[in-house]
Amino acid sequence: MTYEFWYWNGIPGRGEFVRLALEAGGIPYRECAREPGVQASDLVADMTADRDSPPFAPPYLVAGDMTISQTANILLFLGERHGLAPADLAGRLWINQIQLTIADMVAEAHDVHHPIASGLYYDEQKAEALRRAGDFRGQRMPKFLGYFERVLARRGDWIGGGDRWTYADLSLYHLVDGLLYAFPRRMATLARDYPGVMALHARVGGLPELRAYLASGRRLPWGDGIFRHYRELDAG
Repeated sequence: MTYEFWYWNGIPGRGEFVRLALEAGGIPYRECAREPGVQASDLVADMTADRDSPPFAPPYLVAGDMTISQTANILLFLGERHGLAPADLAGRLWINQIQLTIADMVAEAHDVHHPIASGLYYDEQKAEALRRAGDFRGQRMPKFLGYFERVLARRGDWIGGGDRWTYADLSLYHLVDGLLYAFPRRMATLARDYPGVMALHARVGGLPELRAYLASGRRLPWGDGIFRHYRELDAG
């Protein structure tokens, strides 16, 4: 089966967590919103089409008669169906737990630059963003990264505890990559405290399964998405 994958064109966003799993797993898919002639309005039309289980927002995956939305939910599905997560129920729930924790940090990273409303421009909430950034850098980044460090210290090279990556490892890679882009000075200071997390970032970045994708134009650069770099929001 070739899946139909829908996400906004032009930004990595939450869709990149799904793309990494599809690419690393060698899973056939169509990036529908990036196909020639497809506009953002086409995505909206497809998303709002009459379905028994309509998605709230991208990303979503069409798998035959099923439409699966929400990043962690899509990955839970792909993990079980394509061996990107442990085979046992406890293992799959554990990997989903990590994915949901990653999603929590992703949401907080976004809210650094949009702490009041996503419908307002950054410049309209800059004072609040400066205050939010200080708390995120000083309190939230160490809290989340410290948790992932403890997990890896107990589990080994991979979050699942086995000898192969899971989709949660790919997602942690993308999270760390986004933090390195958005908060380079803060991450330069924090990196020494979380060697396990940084080693996982390097391991995933060097996976043979991802080499071609990461070097291709299909891997979108960071920009005006979840992770944004504003110099005034970053500090060591």
